[in-house]
Amino acid sequence: MNRTMRHIAVFCGVLVLSLLVRATWVQFARADSLAEHKKNRRVQIDTFSAPRGDIVVGGKAITGSVATPGSDLKYKRTFKEGPMYAPVTGYFSQAQGATFLEGVENDLLSGKDRRLLGSPLDVLTREKPRPGDVVTTIDPKAQKAAYKGLTDLDAKGAVVAIDPRSGKILAMASTPSYDPSVFAGISGKESEAFKKLDRRKDKPLSNRATRETYPPGSTFKILTAAAALEHGTVTDIDAPSGARAPYRLPLSSTEIGNVVPNAMCDKVSMKTAMQWSCNNVFLDAALRTGKEKMRETAEKFGFNKEQFTPVRSAASAYPKELDKPQTALTGMGQGSVTSTPLQMAMTVAGIANDGKVMKPYMAEELRGPDLSVIEKAEPEVLDRAVSVDTAKKVQAMMEHTVTDGTADKVRMRGVTVGGKPGTAQHGADVRDERPYAWFVSYAKQSDGTSPVAVAVLVDPEDMDISRSEIAGGRLGAPIAKAVMEAVLKR
Repeated sequence: MNRTMRHIAVFCGVLVLSLLVRATWVQFARADSLAEHKKNRRVQIDTFSAPRGDIVVGGKAITGSVATPGSDLKYKRTFKEGPMYAPVTGYFSQAQGATFLEGVENDLLSGKDRRLLGSPLDVLTREKPRPGDVVTTIDPKAQKAAYKGLTDLDAKGAVVAIDPRSGKILAMASTPSYDPSVFAGISGKESEAFKKLDRRKDKPLSNRATRETYPPGSTFKILTAAAALEHGTVTDIDAPSGARAPYRLPLSSTEIGNVVPNAMCDKVSMKTAMQWSCNNVFLDAALRTGKEKMRETAEKFGFNKEQFTPVRSAASAYPKELDKPQTALTGMGQGSVTSTPLQMAMTVAGIANDGKVMKPYMAEELRGPDLSVIEKAEPEVLDRAVSVDTAKKVQAMMEHTVTDGTADKVRMRGVTVGGKPGTAQHGADVRDERPYAWFVSYAKQSDGTSPVAVAVLVDPEDMDISRSEIAGGRLGAPIAKAVMEAVLKR
């Protein structure tokens, strides 16, 4: 009997010890993870217990907080001109979470960032710090021009404008868009509003500027020209190329023609090819430069890796495994090459900045509730993509394309402008799909520096427009011009 009792006592002791170990582990080892668990209602209550810091554009807050009576989630987010700025702010919702700047800078905006603590005493007393603000690089007039340009067309599309000298993102628009205020709360009505947006075929919740990739079409010819010049495939932009029009792809019977009569493109120089967007010259240049050197140059401009602004962007792609026909097709921005509008803005900005690509960013500074600067962004070189000489030659071709070629719709009196339109085929059967319309450009000041470079993408899938009217110079150029004018007038 005593032996049995001893066994029971030992067993009970082990159970008590296990319970103590488990309690200690839960209370200490897992305390933080449990406190921050998404299903912990107290986390939600704390998150929405006070007004949030703001996202600032042009010195003015474009976000706010409003009380929600009758709910234990006391405040919800509001957005000024929400659809225009949604690709920048993202959303912050009691039910749906947070995206873009609202998500990336959540600790600062919510007051949880440890850098907001005023003194060691605040840590000891667990004084909750007041939230900070995110000051963006966005130019409100450029943003308005970009958004208005797309909405006036009633088109799906995106615009990104960058200051080539620093990498500051001056505008980022995506359409169709949405108002984050509509589903900022937790009510059934707001949840249904989000579901309707999420189900829409035209994907208003998607940021086309950074999260979607497309074939860049003829806008990629500026990168092809840069690669060919940098690697010595082409040494004289005025010399005849010898590339026949139409151009027969290697190892194939397929011939690629041109929008303009082939006679205008047959064996012409690279400068003339840029002027009239002659496919044959750029197909030949890419093939002779080779896939490795083409990919090397593309990667120096930012391809094949995600960009962080600090919001993550999808990686644009110049693939490794390409045969000769596929390599040639990349020369005109078709085949397997894809790009985000952000990446094409980085590419044209790199050309405008004499071959130096700056890291793109849109958070100028993070500041505390007393307006003190907690963190300030500094311009950072992403890569030296091409030499100054190569960049100058590509600039000369792009500027000639504006004064005497297919990019003439971005001409501005008293301003030197370089541009390149593009039309990109896509889909399983390119004859049935309506092509994307692209336009990339930059504007120079009198000192030769460029304060703005722009990439415009228009997806005319649902537009009431004939296929013959779909062209980057017709649809994208007026938007690019309006954005550049807004920046220059500043």
